[in-house]
Amino acid sequence: MAAKATNPIANFRVGVDNVIFAVDTERSRLLVLLVKRDGDPYRDYWCLPGTLVRQNEPLKGAAERILAEKIRVENLYLEQLFTFDPPAPSPNPYLSVSYFAIVRLADAEPLAGGAIGIAWYPVADLPPLAFAQERIVNYGRRRLCAKLEYSPIAFEVLPETFTLNELYQFYAAVLGDGFSDYSNFRSRLRKLGFLKDTGVKISKGAGRPASLYRFDAQEFEPHKNKPMVFV
Repeated sequence: MAAKATNPIANFRVGVDNVIFAVDTERSRLLVLLVKRDGDPYRDYWCLPGTLVRQNEPLKGAAERILAEKIRVENLYLEQLFTFDPPAPSPNPYLSVSYFAIVRLADAEPLAGGAIGIAWYPVADLPPLAFAQERIVNYGRRRLCAKLEYSPIAFEVLPETFTLNELYQFYAAVLGDGFSDYSNFRSRLRKLGFLKDTGVKISKGAGRPASLYRFDAQEFEPHKNKPMVFV
């Protein structure tokens, strides 16, 4: 009987690709950081900030390394997203372990470094990406939207104190059209009880002074991992 044929061992490396989202509350849109490739394959294509994992380097260490090279930021949330197979066929196959990060646009400064181009792009209007990375961006956005409904991820990115309108604009920029109107959002949050009024008011523009709030992690515990749908 002939020996059963076996496939050869896979020949690809391990890389980390970071989906760095920024919330532009001024224009109510979600952005993603892209860099332009200066070498083959996919020369002059835009792609996610990424790197091949070095020997004895933890995956998260590689993700944090590329973050430090590409962006300067005050408050940032980072989480492993998913592992993607190399697109087939691929001229430079590597297993992509993706991470997603979320920042406020006002708190983030892209760093050019060795990149020939680095820019924020609206998630709703992406250019063609190298290595079929649109799938990573789309998966990351779905994860981000889900996280906003059951976790305090927004409060890890916002300043320690914030107005309800600033919080609303954060949610609206990520969740997009069809999100709750402001009055329902405010009413729902006040009933949940994990936002505390600091007693301080600030004035922006010609409107009435707005109260500053802070997030109370202890009060949030009963709501942990439960959907918080603002409708």
